[in-house]
Amino acid sequence: MIDQQIGALFVQIAYIGASAAFILGLRGLTKPDTARRGMQLAAVGMLLAIIGTLLNHEIVTYQFIIIGLVVGSAVGLPMGLLVPMTAMPQRIAISHMFGALAVTLVGIAEFLHYRDIAGGPGVVKMIALGFETLFGALTITGSFMAFGKLQGFITGRPVTFPGQKLINAAVFLGAVVLYVTLVLTQSGGATGDAGLIMFAVMTVLALVIGVTLVLPIGGADMPVVVSLLNSYAGLAASATGFAIGNNILIVAGALDGASGFILSILMSKAMNRSFANVLFGAFGGEKAAVSAKSAEGLTTRSVTPEEAAMRIGYARNVIIVPGYGMAVAQAQHAVRELAELIEKRGGRVRFAIHPVAGRMPGHMNVLLAEANVPYDHLFDLEEINEEFHACDVALVLGANDVTNPAAKNDPGSPIYGMPILNVQDAEQVIVVKRGMATGFAGIENELFYLDKTSMLFGDAKSVLSQVVTEVKGL
Repeated sequence: MIDQQIGALFVQIAYIGASAAFILGLRGLTKPDTARRGMQLAAVGMLLAIIGTLLNHEIVTYQFIIIGLVVGSAVGLPMGLLVPMTAMPQRIAISHMFGALAVTLVGIAEFLHYRDIAGGPGVVKMIALGFETLFGALTITGSFMAFGKLQGFITGRPVTFPGQKLINAAVFLGAVVLYVTLVLTQSGGATGDAGLIMFAVMTVLALVIGVTLVLPIGGADMPVVVSLLNSYAGLAASATGFAIGNNILIVAGALDGASGFILSILMSKAMNRSFANVLFGAFGGEKAAVSAKSAEGLTTRSVTPEEAAMRIGYARNVIIVPGYGMAVAQAQHAVRELAELIEKRGGRVRFAIHPVAGRMPGHMNVLLAEANVPYDHLFDLEEINEEFHACDVALVLGANDVTNPAAKNDPGSPIYGMPILNVQDAEQVIVVKRGMATGFAGIENELFYLDKTSMLFGDAKSVLSQVVTEVKGL
């Protein structure tokens, strides 16, 4: 008895330590120069949480736990070491799916455990069980859809059909009605097969909601969607903690859910769009009409790597705007080398980071950190925007929608009102792109057709390597 009490005390101490590490780790992620330490603290917290859980005296056998640890490590280790940084958004989305799958399976197992027990799980536990299963199931399919859109085997265009919103609302309402019914019935005692059928139908409807929620959302909004799904997974995990009486799940899930939701709101604000518009606006569906109208009668001017090197090499003030073009070409190391060369020649280099550049929150920061770009060279939109007017050359690396002046000049544009980087204010602009394809929003970028803008066509890593070679020879 005493050993059990000591063991339970140790578990709770481990959980307190893990909670503190999670909170401090999350705080560390608020600044680039402390982000690495924050991740290390969070990893230590997760280790403490696992150790504390493994020492729980209620564990009957470690057989399946060991199998789970081996399988999870076999999947997680290659994902962490082998997945390239360019595929990090997809990895994040699929990680959310795995987490939600675990939560949902726990919810199903707990429901089956209580189904034939007289008195049922009780109101509070049934609320938690239903909530974790409902949100966990919709996060499974929602995350998979986001993964598919990011990976490219599902179209990034919004997929809509007549009456879609009404159908989605009906499916969601049906799932909520079943959830409430289960709480009212299962909490008072077992209801046999009827309760099992209701629970199964609710779970299936939740899986359908995940598909219908993400399918009509365009690729331009995937960063917000990934962040929101992270929030859903966290809330479901927190509910799981209430259902099985695990304090660390409650804390970790609440932190994850709250931070993911706040981040989603902030990213929506960064695009000057309401949360509801992101989720239900089918942003990007007007691609063809807008693109054809915008490009009519306009021409671009192109430059060679040699010409670009002459402009960049002699510039005193350079602002580099990274975008998904840099990520997909894995050009971050070439960018860092170019920045170092400019600084050696007496120039100043800064990186302008838009909140929604790339395909996940902080995508550009992660890539540049991997290339060892100094943290103090990175500036957010609010910090750098007023500096473009004094900039000799703005070098844009595939950042399309976040540099489009239509957000300020064209009330008819779908991105009108979205805060953008003021690249058009620079004395000269060089844009590195593979071709003239539109960005996620599916509209032409007016910046490309300005007199001050020159297009450097080609793979970002390849053409920047040529520019670096030419700058070295100046």
